[in-house]
Amino acid sequence: MPNRPTDLLHTILRDSVRSYLSQAWAPEGDAGRAADSAELVRVWNGLIDLGLWVLGTDTEYGGVREITVVMEELGRASCPAPMLPCVLVNRAFRNTNAPVAMALLAKIHAGEARAAFSFGACDPDLCAGNIFIQDGVATGKLRFVEANEATHLIVISGISDIAIVDLKTSGATITPTRALGASGLSEIDLRQTPCDRLPLAPGSVDDLLIVAKLALGARAYGAARRSFDLAVSYAGERRQFGEPIGKFQAIQHKLANCLISLEGARLTINNAARLCDEDDANWRYFALSAAAFGGDSLRQVSLETHHTFGAIGYAEEHEAPRHFKRVHLDTIALGGAVDARRRIAALLLDGDGARLPECDLGESGNALRDEVCAWLEINWSGERKAAFDAQPFSKREFDAEFARALGATGWIGLGWPREFGGQARGPQEQIAFIEAMERFEAPRIGAAIQANAIIMFGTAEQKEKYLPEILAGEAMYGMGYSEPNAGSDLSAIRTTAVRDGDDWVINGQKIWTTTWWGKYMYLAAKTDPAAKPPHAGLSMFIVPMTTPGITVRPAATMYDGTFANIYYDDVRIPAENIVGEENGGWRVLTGALAFERGLVGGGIVLKVAHAFERLRQRVRTPRESGAPLAQDPIVRDRLARLAAEIEVGRRLMMECAELAADGVTPPDYGAISKVFSGELMERFGEAALDILGLCGVLSEQTPGAIDNGRFEQNLRHSLMWVISIGTNEIQRNLIAQKGLALPR
Repeated sequence: MPNRPTDLLHTILRDSVRSYLSQAWAPEGDAGRAADSAELVRVWNGLIDLGLWVLGTDTEYGGVREITVVMEELGRASCPAPMLPCVLVNRAFRNTNAPVAMALLAKIHAGEARAAFSFGACDPDLCAGNIFIQDGVATGKLRFVEANEATHLIVISGISDIAIVDLKTSGATITPTRALGASGLSEIDLRQTPCDRLPLAPGSVDDLLIVAKLALGARAYGAARRSFDLAVSYAGERRQFGEPIGKFQAIQHKLANCLISLEGARLTINNAARLCDEDDANWRYFALSAAAFGGDSLRQVSLETHHTFGAIGYAEEHEAPRHFKRVHLDTIALGGAVDARRRIAALLLDGDGARLPECDLGESGNALRDEVCAWLEINWSGERKAAFDAQPFSKREFDAEFARALGATGWIGLGWPREFGGQARGPQEQIAFIEAMERFEAPRIGAAIQANAIIMFGTAEQKEKYLPEILAGEAMYGMGYSEPNAGSDLSAIRTTAVRDGDDWVINGQKIWTTTWWGKYMYLAAKTDPAAKPPHAGLSMFIVPMTTPGITVRPAATMYDGTFANIYYDDVRIPAENIVGEENGGWRVLTGALAFERGLVGGGIVLKVAHAFERLRQRVRTPRESGAPLAQDPIVRDRLARLAAEIEVGRRLMMECAELAADGVTPPDYGAISKVFSGELMERFGEAALDILGLCGVLSEQTPGAIDNGRFEQNLRHSLMWVISIGTNEIQRNLIAQKGLALPR
């Protein structure tokens, strides 16, 4: 792996560029200056003085990661400096010693020349134009070229050739083009114009094109993020009906959605750039995923921020229109998201077909994933797994024998501290375990949230009594939270716990309780109904499900699973069964959830990734009626879109893991991951049915059901993930109020 700069050095680079641009090209400045050639040359020379001419040379500090950092800042400042052409020329010529190329590079790096770059006939946009070269002269027309004050044109003239044209020579005409109401693009007409032609290494043109997509995506992200930040600030100040508009839930949810999309774009761009610099075998796939997602999502963010601004955003003197134009121009260039999805589909569906690349979980995480998969290959396969899979879904929620076998490995306590029998593994290793379990479709085990609560808030006696049996796979816990009038609003619960000597006496009703068949219920009850605010009177309890006074009324879920309505009538439990302090249940509940929620979104997206692989295999299989579904262009585009979104979900998962490495994932970021992944599961379920048609809706144990009804059951199950552990609407409130500091 090359020695890349650290995140700290990237921060220094970002701060340096931002500081310079804030003085030389502040984003709130006059929009008309983009047409001022002297100003543009001045700013470009300033960027050269900062040493940014090195970008794209692939020196220690000139890789793709650094390119995306600088392009993002240029987008944020709405600065049309010719950074991208310079970067592409550097990368195109980095392995050549041709005198004409070296001479041009020297002039560009000294500020004596400025490049324009075109992919010509290799541009996925068929309207981009082309040139023809014969006897050292070029003829043709190129469109949509960033040619601001360019002195030279570098154009791809064939699959493995590149041409250099001095635009000051005869026969070259540059005509500015107004696009989306903005300047910056040009049409270049060459008529018998002298040029120099150089060979390129095989495959380098396509790699150059993908890097260009990544750089454009970074610039679009910078523009979208700047406009978004302005909209968030505006929402906190602009008052309507006597309140800041940022207090309205419609605005909060709109901006929460924008933040989710922005984070998805940021993380996928950064990851792809890093992998490109490391020459990872799958960097092209990840870069295309970033382009496919960002191409649509950043444009939507741009629309939504304008909706937030309202009429003020119409004014050309406002910054927002510049960013709107930049986002749209950059995300539609070079074929945009459509071309990226086309390429993703080719990688996944054509030839031998490739499964989704694995996430790099680090040396220890990758090793554990392999270890768990090897164990499952022996302990959860063959006749044993086939017999389990043959049961109805409602009987496949748990397998006691498997849970005990897994308990013997110690993996149930993967992330627990060693003092409690755990392995003190990091978040990446916990993700590795979840991924392996999903890949082998193993039944769920453990009681993660409850174990976290006991570890964080339990007494020494509770830890000694309850943790060993969880670790051994011998105890499952239900979560007694929701009530008829208290779903996501847990402060409104009415179940009470009253102290009576050495006991707590519990009365009330819980609904929608999954794992009602477990050994214990982790139950929330009011111990001070008069407390203000209401959540201040909550306490948490461990309730053995064999305790007299408990009535369980099971019900079938719409996804063929089970939950129950549970009634607690004078249920007596020992006083020591309270977890944490009396009336301190809110801290216990939210603390344990915060510890776990960062991995919840990861667990969901890994479910989707596994289901996607099964669907990918299905559409590649020839049908009795004809060719495989994988040859249908609509199916290909739909699957590519899902693949890109899965990568976003995985990046959010990894970000949560990295944030949790030194503590607890911030609740607003865990919410971002959970919201995106839960709704991705819904989108996947809907897409699978569109692709498979009526055969896809046949349910389990029905003749002709595809994969025993897996895909339609996934759709029905997906609704639970959007609602459970806090509905996505509540999560959006959390994102807006905690993550964006919008008023409550």
